[in-house]
Amino acid sequence: MTYARLHESARKLGELNNALAMLMWDEAVMMPAGSGNGRGETLATLAGMAHDLSSDPSIEDWIDASLNESLDAWQRANVDQIRRAYIAAKAVPKDLVVAISKATSKTEQCWRTARAENDWRTIEPLLEEVVGLTIQRADALAQMSNVTPYDALLDEYEPGLKQSSIDPVFDDLASFLPAFVDDAIARSSEIAIPGPFPVAAQERLGRELMSAVGFDFERGRLDVSHHPFCGGIADDTRITTRYNEDDFLESMFAVLHETGHALYQQGLPDAWRGQPVGAAGGMALHESQSLLMEMQVCRGDDFLRFAAPIVSRALGGDSHGDLGADRLGADRLGAMARRVRRGFIRVDADEVTYPLHVILRYQLETALLSGDLQVGDIPTAWHDKMVDFLGLSTEGNFHDGCMQDVHWFAGLIGYFPTYTLGAVAAAQLFAAARAAIDGLGQRIGDGDFEPLVGWLRDNVHSEGRRFTTNELLERVTGRPLETKDFRAHLEARYLS
Repeated sequence: MTYARLHESARKLGELNNALAMLMWDEAVMMPAGSGNGRGETLATLAGMAHDLSSDPSIEDWIDASLNESLDAWQRANVDQIRRAYIAAKAVPKDLVVAISKATSKTEQCWRTARAENDWRTIEPLLEEVVGLTIQRADALAQMSNVTPYDALLDEYEPGLKQSSIDPVFDDLASFLPAFVDDAIARSSEIAIPGPFPVAAQERLGRELMSAVGFDFERGRLDVSHHPFCGGIADDTRITTRYNEDDFLESMFAVLHETGHALYQQGLPDAWRGQPVGAAGGMALHESQSLLMEMQVCRGDDFLRFAAPIVSRALGGDSHGDLGADRLGADRLGAMARRVRRGFIRVDADEVTYPLHVILRYQLETALLSGDLQVGDIPTAWHDKMVDFLGLSTEGNFHDGCMQDVHWFAGLIGYFPTYTLGAVAAAQLFAAARAAIDGLGQRIGDGDFEPLVGWLRDNVHSEGRRFTTNELLERVTGRPLETKDFRAHLEARYLS
C-alpha cells in the first residue's frame, strides 16, 4: 500500500519533531547559559532536516495514490493533515526555515537575561530580525493559500482560523468587559496571606495537586523556567512553572494550568503516536484544556473545598504556623483565587481581565504583520493600550510590559488569540461536562477527578487532530464556538 510509505515518512518526521521538542525544553530549563550558540546551530540543523522530510516531492505522489486505496476515517484524516503540512513546507524555502530557527533561538536566549534587566535596547534589534523573518514566512504561506499573511500564521496554530472569525468574538468581549471589570473589582475581596512561602513547599503542593487531578509522573515531570509552559511529547510530557515566595497562588495556578495542557497531551490517541492526526487539535483547543482545568475547575468552590486542607498542610511550616480553616479555609482561598484586579502580567491575570491582555497583544501583532507598527514603537504602543484597557502605565517598564511574554521573541506570532478563544471554548466544554456527568461538582469537591478527565479523554483528547476545533465543539456541545457560556460563567461567578 502506498499509504504505508506515507505513514512511515510521517513517523520519521514525528520522531525528529519529538527530538526538537525535547531539545527546546532542555534549552529553556536545563541548558547552561554559555551553550546557546551551539544549541542554536543544532536546532537549526534539525529544523532544516524536518523541512526536507516534510517537503519531499514523493509525498505529493503518495498522497494522491493513497486516496485511491481503501482507508478508514482515521487514515483519511491523517492524509489530510500530511497534505496540510506538505503544502505549507513546500511554500517556505529551507534557508528561511533555518534562518528563523537560528534567529528565534538567539533572541529567546537573550530575552531571558534582557527581561530580568529591563533591557529593551539590547533585545530590540534581535526582535526586529525575528519579526522580519516571520513576515517573510507569512507572505510565503499567504501566497500559497491565498489568504492574508496574518491569517496564514493563525492557520498554523489553529487550522482554519481567520481574523474574520476572531474579530466578532473579541468585539463581543470588548463590548461588555470594561464595565464588567469595574463591577467585579467592586465586589472582589482584597484578602492575602503574607509570605514567604518557600519554593520547596510550593513545589510539593504543585506535585500533590498535579497527581490528584490525574497527571502521570511516570510519563512526565515538573521543572522551573522563566515562563511557564507545557512541552515535551505525549509519552514524556514536561511542564514548568516559576515561583514567587510572596504569593503561592501564582505558581499553584500556573501548575494547574499547565497540567490541563499535560492531561490533553498524555491523553492523545495511543494508536496514532507520531502521526499528524494523532497530534493535539488547534491551540485554541489546547488552551481550552488548560483553562478548563485552571479557571473553570480549580478556581471554583468545589475544587477549593478539596484543595484547602492540602494547601494548609503544604504551606503551614515554621513561618506560618498552622494554616488551618481559620486562616485558609475554602472560603478564604476562594476569595484569594477569584480576586479581580488590574495587573501588568498576563499569566497572573484573573479570568475577567485576562481577555483584555490577549486583545491588546492581538491588536499589536496584527499591526506588526501589516506594517502599521514597527518593532521600535512596540513599548509606546503597549503602554498606550495598557492605559486604555486597564488603566496601567508601562512607560519605561519593559519587564512588566512588552517583554513579559516569550512568544514574540520565540517567533510565536499568531498564537495569542488562541488563549481567549480557548477560554471561551473551555466554558462551553465544561458546561457540557456538567450536563453529562451527574454530581460533577460534588465529585470534584471530594477529590474524584476521574469522571471529568475520563469525559475529556473520550470527547476531546482521544480525537487527536481528526476534527477542527469548531467541528469538535459541535460534536460535543451541539454548537460552534460562541461566547454565551463564557459570559454566563463570569456573571455567575463574579456578579451573583
